[in-house]
Amino acid sequence: MFISILKSLVHDGSLGVIDAGGRLHKVGDGSAPSATIRLMSKAMEYRLAVNPALTVGEAYMNGALRIEEGTLYDFAAVIGRNASQARSLPWLALLNRARRHVRQSNPMSRARRNVAHHYDLSNEFYAMFLDRDMQYSCAYFHSPDDDLETAQANKKRHIMAKLLLDRRGLRVLDIGSGWGGMCLDIATHCDAEVTGVTLSTEQYRLSVERAAAAGVAERVGFHLEDYRDEAGPYDRIVSVGMFEHVGKRNYAEFFAKLRDLLTDDGVALIHTIGYSDHPAPINPFLRKYIFPGADLPSLSEIAAAVEWSGLIITDVEVLRLHYAETLRHWRERFVARRADVVRLYDERFYRMWEFYLVLCEIGFRMRTNVVFQIQLTKRLDALPIRRDYMVD
Repeated sequence: MFISILKSLVHDGSLGVIDAGGRLHKVGDGSAPSATIRLMSKAMEYRLAVNPALTVGEAYMNGALRIEEGTLYDFAAVIGRNASQARSLPWLALLNRARRHVRQSNPMSRARRNVAHHYDLSNEFYAMFLDRDMQYSCAYFHSPDDDLETAQANKKRHIMAKLLLDRRGLRVLDIGSGWGGMCLDIATHCDAEVTGVTLSTEQYRLSVERAAAAGVAERVGFHLEDYRDEAGPYDRIVSVGMFEHVGKRNYAEFFAKLRDLLTDDGVALIHTIGYSDHPAPINPFLRKYIFPGADLPSLSEIAAAVEWSGLIITDVEVLRLHYAETLRHWRERFVARRADVVRLYDERFYRMWEFYLVLCEIGFRMRTNVVFQIQLTKRLDALPIRRDYMVD
């Protein structure tokens, strides 16, 4: 059944499939990219046919699907290049329609557990593949030759420009402040009073240490709390890579809280992964193993929630291939540190994260994943009427 699905799906590129009986099946047109996989049991063949979006990742993670020729990225590239064909396959189309009605909720009681699952892995682990500033979100490439350090610095400058940090003493809130890099840069370069909120104990601990080491602890504070518990007002609010964890059922609540926290002449900037096409749930493998409680918005879902919040969308930028390049850098660094990851965790964990990084890169390079940067205010006159200040 699984091989039949692949034959109906894959027309561009080449895929070899060695079934549990040792027979080789060739799928595709013989062109690049190409890869060969081996299925280790007959039962796995049936499971892969029933729910491939979840089970392919599980099978690779557990060693039941192995790469015989090429790489995991090559295999994923073949599938990603042909994924749009799935709409014409009745069983896969039915699964996609069923998942489309899933609307994730993320109440406070669950939010901390969801964050801990992913972000409370050791800081040593994240340091293996992130840049020196520990930026775990889409970088901004001025040139294909930019290294990861440069591109992440570009991203922070790009966001700070959109926040219009044009006077001293502004009160700035960073919702989902990660390891504190954005907060430290804003405090250092813009002489602002910055507060970062996170639900990750590991991120909180390192953020506090970094602020003290940088000598800005009197101007940068971090709170280990849910953003819904924060009190304002703030002149500027930034949130990078956190909106993905809000949950579709909580979008209206998020923007209402943003409105309440923002001063009347304040500016907010939301940086989030999303879909360039219709609303849909997050990939089931990512939701189950990597980001429980996460969901990705389409632009229409964000706009609908903002319209009723009392906020005004003043600027939207769509970053397309920037995250694909960011993920390529992470993946290459991660693979190079395989032995260290296995030492810290185990081989199954390594394969789970390798699959996650590859899946996401393919999503941004070949599918419909993009990054939205959405600027918001409460008043039409809160910003200059021309956007030149964002680049000047």
